[in-house]
Parts: sequence; C-alpha cells; structure tokens
Amino acid sequence: MSQADMNQDKRAGSPLIEVSHVSKCFGEHQVLTDVTADFNAGEVAVIVGASGSGKSTFLRMLNRLERHDAGRIVIDGIEVDDDRQRLEALRKEVGMVFQQFNLYPNMTVMGNLTLAPIRLQGKSREEAESTARANLERVGLAHKADEYPQNLSGGQQQRVAIARALAMQPRVMLFDEPTSALDPEMVKEVLDVMRQLADSGMTMLVVTHEMGFAREVADRVLFFDDDRIAFEAPPADFFGGRHDNARVKAFLSRVAH
Repeated sequence: MSQADMNQDKRAGSPLIEVSHVSKCFGEHQVLTDVTADFNAGEVAVIVGASGSGKSTFLRMLNRLERHDAGRIVIDGIEVDDDRQRLEALRKEVGMVFQQFNLYPNMTVMGNLTLAPIRLQGKSREEAESTARANLERVGLAHKADEYPQNLSGGQQQRVAIARALAMQPRVMLFDEPTSALDPEMVKEVLDVMRQLADSGMTMLVVTHEMGFAREVADRVLFFDDDRIAFEAPPADFFGGRHDNARVKAFLSRVAH
C-alpha cells in the first residue's frame, strides 16, 4: 500500500478523537479559543507553535488533566468530562508521556510498569509482568527490568515512561515535548521509539520542537498561534512552503536556527 493510500485509509470512517469548539482560560488569560479538530485512528498529528500558544494545554485536556471551559471532547465514543466511570474508561484509552519522566524512584522499572495494570485493570501480576516485558522489549530495554530509575540515563528513563504508558494498552498516545528535558545525544533514542510506534499504527498526538521528526513521521502538522489552531497541513506542504501563511513561515525561520 502506498503512503497516499495509507493516509486515505486513516481518514476513512468516524474520527477517533473529536474536539468541538473548545475553549480554556486560566483566570483572565485566554489559553485556547474555539478549537475544533478531528483525529483519525492510526493518524500521527504533530502540534507545533511558540511557547505559550496552548499546545500542551490542548493535549492535557484530551485526558482531563485540564478541564475545558466550553465545547466538547469525545475520544472513542467517550465524553471527556468529570463523570467517574467515563474518566476511568478514558484513562484506559489514552496514554500520556510528559517532558519529565515521572517514574516512581522507589520502584524498579518492572514495578513502574506493572503498578497501574494491576491496580486499575485488575490484571494478575503474571499477566502484567508479561505485558511489561513485551513493552520493554519494544523500547529496547528488556535488560533493564530490575533496575531503579536513578540508574538509567535520561533517554532510558523516557523510554521506560513510554513503555509504562503502553502497559495500559491505550488506543491513543499523547506526547508532550518528550525530548525537551533530554541531553541532545539522548534525543534520537526516544524519537526512534516514537517512529516505531507510528509505524505500528498507533494513534499519536505529539507536541514537539523536533521539526525533523514532524517532517518525517507526521500525517498532519497543526500550528497553534494566538490561542487557536491557526494553520494545518500535511508536512510536505507545511515545511515545503506550499502556502502563504506568514506566521508559519516566521515560526519555521526561527526554529530552523
């Protein structure tokens, strides 16, 4: 199947994620205004924009780490709100990887990966450990299962964080600038894991400043500016200048240096 056919297949059917007229304020500060976007199963959407443009807030609203003030968010048929049952269902559907690794320092890598599946999904320890080992293999860290986080490099800790998110077997993975806290030499190992996830068909929304990753992996690039989605396009058009959006061109000229 060609890349064009794959992209067309991703756009077929109902969206997996539906965001309709969503707005968000922090006090008097308007963070997002009337944001509407759909994302399909298997799609990799990369979100870019200047600091403070609402990118991370948008991502955090998708799994209810931030409440939206207006509008509607639906993920795989689940309304994103404060209903306890729906929230529990949502957290099983959506995995998130943050800038900081947020691993439990008093637990081994295996302990970090099995905690949520055992407590939240009711899995047996044997089943949870089997899934954990498979996901550690997936991120290239099967040999680190019994290590503690402090004995790992930053890149290894972030890969463990990805494996931990995968342990819940989510349909959607959210990445909030997952390489921004890493030393430059560790960035590639994390991006390589994310590329493998994208190739496997995982639905991914990624906030990042890694323009090379966006150009190579994204199906669509969304540019946040002035608290809204100001522009979106396939990466060939977004980065190839096949548009007349001056704000995008100015942004790209800054991040290119």
